[in-house]
Amino acid sequence: MYFLIIFKIQDNIEKELSSERRKMDITFVLPARCISYIISLTTPRDASRLSLACPAFKSAADSDSVWEKFLPSDYKEIISNSSSISASSLMITSLSKKDLYFYLCHNPILINNHTTSFSLMQETGKKCYMVGARGLSIAWGDSPQYWNWLSLQESRFPEVAKLREVWWFEIIARIETRILSSKTNYGAYLVFKFVKSRQGFDARPIEFDVYFEGSNNHKRRSALLDPPTNVSPQLSQDRGDGWTEIEMGEFFNENGDDGTVVCKLCESGSVQKRGIIIQGIELRPKYGK
Repeated sequence: MYFLIIFKIQDNIEKELSSERRKMDITFVLPARCISYIISLTTPRDASRLSLACPAFKSAADSDSVWEKFLPSDYKEIISNSSSISASSLMITSLSKKDLYFYLCHNPILINNHTTSFSLMQETGKKCYMVGARGLSIAWGDSPQYWNWLSLQESRFPEVAKLREVWWFEIIARIETRILSSKTNYGAYLVFKFVKSRQGFDARPIEFDVYFEGSNNHKRRSALLDPPTNVSPQLSQDRGDGWTEIEMGEFFNENGDDGTVVCKLCESGSVQKRGIIIQGIELRPKYGK
């Protein structure tokens, strides 16, 4: 008899404590729609973490209404410009917004007739673009005696440019600022690799210039693309995808107004050069800036 009374008392206490906990738990105070809205004001990283907090948070944090906010406002237009129309339609209609977000982070899509790739930076959802070799202005690029065009499995583009031999080395990319994320500090990176029989890129530095077209405020820098291993620091970095990159410069995209960013590299033509393969020039946000 006493055990039954004690059990009932304990059961009542647990019910009261559970009721108090429920009152203090935001998931029972606020409707799921409000929780989703609050989470949408955070970041993709925060939303991913909150989805692991509890079942109620997971449902809200994984909702389309949250991840729609993290996608660029013009993502449908960008995807519809994909070189594969059927694939772009499938992405928009079949994937959840969260799955679409992470797909775009890890699988750059080709746009502008296979000359440009688009992806998202996973931490922030900001836009990343790479202008492929076919979208670049390459001095003597249309002359087979100087440049070859070939396909490589490790390239995201159908074609890359392989240098046979030149004295004058110049490559230019032009990107409209309106397609980039606003209020964002971007870095521009040359994406390339060498073949074994290379020449000339360890002799004289390449000059890099990243600037807004029409501006006189240029901040040029120079670096050897193929420095000796004992030279420090090594400015070229392995990307982990079979390619190497070197930062050409950076710029701040304020409001994304109509304008053009020019990314240029050149060498004066005093040294014969050969043996470099160009995949493209990538513009991506500099993390934390």
